[in-house]
Amino acid sequence: MRWENLTEGSAGPAALFGADAVVTRTIDTPEFRGITFHEVRARSIVNRVPGASRMPFEWTVNPYRGCSHACVYCFARKTHSYLDLDTGIGFDSQIVVKTNAPDLLRRELTSPRWTGAHIAMGTNVDCYQRAEGRYGLMPGIIEALRDRANPFSILTKGTLILRDLPLLREAAEVTEVGISVSVGFTDTRLWRTVEPGTPSPAARLGAVRALTDAGIECGVLMAPVIPFLGDSPEQLRATVRAVAEAGATSVTPLVLHLRPGAREWFTAWLGAHHPHLVPRYERMYAGGSYAPTWYQRRITRQVHELAAEFGIGPARRGEARKIVTPERPDGSAPAGATQLSLL
Repeated sequence: MRWENLTEGSAGPAALFGADAVVTRTIDTPEFRGITFHEVRARSIVNRVPGASRMPFEWTVNPYRGCSHACVYCFARKTHSYLDLDTGIGFDSQIVVKTNAPDLLRRELTSPRWTGAHIAMGTNVDCYQRAEGRYGLMPGIIEALRDRANPFSILTKGTLILRDLPLLREAAEVTEVGISVSVGFTDTRLWRTVEPGTPSPAARLGAVRALTDAGIECGVLMAPVIPFLGDSPEQLRATVRAVAEAGATSVTPLVLHLRPGAREWFTAWLGAHHPHLVPRYERMYAGGSYAPTWYQRRITRQVHELAAEFGIGPARRGEARKIVTPERPDGSAPAGATQLSLL
């Protein structure tokens, strides 16, 4: 891989980490078998979201690249190609770990240029994926945000977030904290093939219940709704009912989108598991990465109607993440690379 193009002293864009700061480890234990960790010392950790993004926040923190959740549809797969890593199996098993993320974040938050804007986490890859159990970066990250009373949000499929429940409660006492758990469906057969490295949908909903019982509001991002596999009226009803029973404060549907990198990997999976659906997907996504507007609106309407029936509502834009937007001087920004947003 071309680490040298991304390290200090390279001729390309701003380096992501120092030239002597890459350590590769293969851990031969059952929970990490087949996974290689590339430990790096990042040069920046607060990243600005592109201006064209649809997301209601400007800044992200991502302590990892690559994700052992191995979701076949993950939109972030393309980012692995920037490191000359494979966007298929490589994305699932070659995990870049920014080992200095907590210390670096604490430093960037104290910069005179930083004005305390909302920071979103889990928008590129999951910060509570399996690697977090080994490296434990999130407690230090949450502590840094808590100590500066900096608003933040977390989107995750990882039940490991419950480990940090005491810290999240402390942070919520001094700043706005938004937690969302991603549960696109409750079909266990679909889950085992399309999200093989994640906790089960039931376990994730259990985390929602534990968070809400602890006094931390938690919404559910119902994502992705997968056309022809997870979008029947019965499946949507079962999922929304389970979300409501878990005590979620909101449910927000998001239909599967297939960006370059993810599209090729998902199509290969679809051809292996559901070959009869390949032509239907080719027609549905002929216009680009997103399903047709009419289909997205239909799913949104159905989910919102079910949510109303079961006594929960959709999240308004920014609500689940409790976005606050402090004034920021023009041009002020922490040093950092631009990251992809969730959508």
